[in-house]
Amino acid sequence: MTRELIEEPIDPDLDPDPARPQWEPVRDQVTLLGVIALGGSVGALARYGLAQLWPTPVGGFPWATFTTNVLGCFLIGVLMVLITDVWMAHRLLRPFLGVGILGGFTTFSTYASEIRNLLQPNTIGLAFGYLAGTLICALLATMLAVRLTRATYETLHRRSHHAHRGTA
Repeated sequence: MTRELIEEPIDPDLDPDPARPQWEPVRDQVTLLGVIALGGSVGALARYGLAQLWPTPVGGFPWATFTTNVLGCFLIGVLMVLITDVWMAHRLLRPFLGVGILGGFTTFSTYASEIRNLLQPNTIGLAFGYLAGTLICALLATMLAVRLTRATYETLHRRSHHAHRGTA
């Protein structure tokens, strides 16, 4: 292995320390993958449950997938603010919740497959509406979640600060 490969960026969820025994990074990667797999199974089961409760009729708008992806993007926006601005999160929290649960919950591969299935002469307009609508709504949901979460945190932080000052 060349020196250049060793100096490549490392996943921020791993804590590289050259003083640690050589087997510990392998253990950390196995732990990280296990946490992601566990979260992914929870997220995928939630998505599957929603799809079973809200099936898409042939040629119909795939509301379950649309809702899953938009809600998942909203929750990713909330999570990213919480773990970057609010909490000193455990290094496995983002991989478990973000990559695992929300990565398993959202499904852009099903989204792409549903668009392909809707690309029929009688549903081509629906296909393009679904294509654009999901992207726009998912991006807006993420931006809204970030703004709402930051605003809520700042409001609660100010109230807490003022309450503390009033009792001191």
